[in-house]
Amino acid sequence: MAIFKRKKTDEKVPALVSTAQRTAYRSALLRAMNPSPYEYELYRQLRYTVPVIDAAIYKIIRLTGGFRVRVEDGRYDAFIEDFVKNVRSDAGSVSLQSFIDAYFEQLLCYGTAVAEMLTDSDDRVTYLYNAPINDVAFRRNPNDFRIIEICRNDGFEDVPVRNQQKLLYSTLNPDAGMLTGNSILKGLPFVSEILIKIFNALGANWERVGNVRFAVTYNPGGEPSNKAYAKERAMQIAEQWGEAMNSGEARDFIAVGDVGIKVIGADNQILDSEVPVRQILEQIVAKLSLPPFMLGLSWSTTERMSQQQADVLTTELEHYRRILTPVIEKICATHLYSCGYTGALEVVWDDITLKDTLDEANAAYLNAKTQQINLQLNSQGGEI
Repeated sequence: MAIFKRKKTDEKVPALVSTAQRTAYRSALLRAMNPSPYEYELYRQLRYTVPVIDAAIYKIIRLTGGFRVRVEDGRYDAFIEDFVKNVRSDAGSVSLQSFIDAYFEQLLCYGTAVAEMLTDSDDRVTYLYNAPINDVAFRRNPNDFRIIEICRNDGFEDVPVRNQQKLLYSTLNPDAGMLTGNSILKGLPFVSEILIKIFNALGANWERVGNVRFAVTYNPGGEPSNKAYAKERAMQIAEQWGEAMNSGEARDFIAVGDVGIKVIGADNQILDSEVPVRQILEQIVAKLSLPPFMLGLSWSTTERMSQQQADVLTTELEHYRRILTPVIEKICATHLYSCGYTGALEVVWDDITLKDTLDEANAAYLNAKTQQINLQLNSQGGEI
């Protein structure tokens, strides 16, 4: 019962602005936020169409380097090394490194990677499966906003997959509020389309101008006899000309009457594509964060600039490693837990080396020289 009663009045109360209900707002946040499958297909076709993009993805995967897993209890060292070396994954691959390479490739290309750990009756990981990104969907748990559920995308209804704890899920540079990440190819379809148009135009121009075509013209003149047999003579000239061109031998062409031969397209000039192609490739290289020389692009650069590009690439690779490390830890922890190990583990990545062999040799020489000087000073009782 209200404490204060409102006084009745005949005046019309102005209508208030209606706002969204809280339940509607909550359901909007909980709805699945998944990109269109056509976007994934676009990125896949983009790799096949522009070879430099496909080469860049594989180079990033290889430059990320290898790793090893270290545990606190030394009794499990041989066990975890055997697992890392011999666990099976898709396409007949063996080793955890092979699985991570395929997982990382999906992450770079589509911005989201999903995989599943298949276990035996003892809950040991026996197989690692990379799920096609088009077969899965994502949504938030209706009861807990912090939990993201991975579902099967059957085209009608998204059904959550069983054993969510056995699933692996990573995103790359996700937007605010989105459940999926962004591909490193995002933003490249526009410039790549221009690049493909230039290459298609180059191919068409070389097909027209490079492959020489001839225009043979017969002028019968003003005599009535020539005009009467103009068609027959033109057919005869065409037959003899075609035979001469298809023979593959150098032949002289002899005809009676006014016959003119011109090269089709000889006066045309093919546009210079070096500048626009380089401008487009600069945009692609800037998006992929790779130095141009790693993609076979011989652009002029200084030694200092190359060193700065190597430092930037090292930062990018370390960022990728931070995304992949939790995936490796979860796989190894799940396998070790089935054997009774609940201690800590650590993923140790290989050092990133982007220097030339000569620089590495000079560094090794200087280190050895320093050690030799230290040994001499220690034997003499001095210090360096």
